[in-house]
Amino acid sequence: MFTLGIETSCDETSVAIVRDGHEILSNVILSQTIHSKYGGVVPEVASRAHLKTIIPIYHKALQEAKVTIDDIDLIAATMGPGLVGPLLVGLSFAKGLAFAKDIPFIPVNHTEGHLTANILEHPDLDNHHLSLIVSGGHTLLVEVMEFGRYKILGQTKDDAAGEAFDKVAKVMGLGYPGGAKLDKLAQSGNARYFKFPRAILNDDSYMFSYSGLKTAVALYIEKLSAEEFEKHKADIAASFQEAAVEVLVKKTLRAVRDKNIRDITISGGVAANSRLRSMFQEKIKGSKFRLFYPSLELCTDNAAMIAAVGYFRYQKDGAGELIANAVPNLRLDEI
Repeated sequence: MFTLGIETSCDETSVAIVRDGHEILSNVILSQTIHSKYGGVVPEVASRAHLKTIIPIYHKALQEAKVTIDDIDLIAATMGPGLVGPLLVGLSFAKGLAFAKDIPFIPVNHTEGHLTANILEHPDLDNHHLSLIVSGGHTLLVEVMEFGRYKILGQTKDDAAGEAFDKVAKVMGLGYPGGAKLDKLAQSGNARYFKFPRAILNDDSYMFSYSGLKTAVALYIEKLSAEEFEKHKADIAASFQEAAVEVLVKKTLRAVRDKNIRDITISGGVAANSRLRSMFQEKIKGSKFRLFYPSLELCTDNAAMIAAVGYFRYQKDGAGELIANAVPNLRLDEI
């Protein structure tokens, strides 16, 4: 079964073809670089960019997969969460295509897409597992009973982890988006240089908070001279990263122990962070726990994960409705 997936929730235009929910035949992703000069994503600019690129990206995805639209059995597109303008571009294109070609359509929750990226790539993953979803818009700790059955254990009270990475990178002059650049810089720094706060680390909840950490880094940098900042730039990046990652790892490991779960998945843009991956590996070494994370391409916003969700949803519940609309604040437990 060939599923065509479309993802336009923010500033990536992506179209993919996935066979039987697991085999990626194409996954074309175009990131909008124009937002770097604004220091963040401008929704109207993103929407116009999606309008210009979605049809060429669609044709390229079909070409790379060596299929035509007549071979497609199912169309899936992100309906939320995300920016309403960009969401409407991809959703409208997908619904129009499904209607014109009489192909079943599935509206997809973007957050479930990130969660499903690991199911897509790791067939040996237990149905019952714990998923940490960390990106620019999400920080969620989710108990997955099976695909489609989720319990949200914890989430951020304010900023998402990925947002904190990008904001700190911006303060440090690394540009936007800066999460990957900060990670690279931190690899040459001393993570023990300065101990930034670990918000709500030692309570019994699975909640997160990143607003205070972001502010603490900004205030610390303000006190430094230009010479001191340049000298310790990598150390500051490493110290911030250590604080951000430590909370994610400790809360996740507390949850798997409390719930007696073996398998852990991490997904979303921050799942590409080298220190997050290495700290998890350090903490679970010699234990029963298993860690799974997607390839780097599937950590970012991409249509392959949307196609996979569409396939599994279709197998579970059948086709969706063409009246589905964009829902910018769609929650994972509102599916």
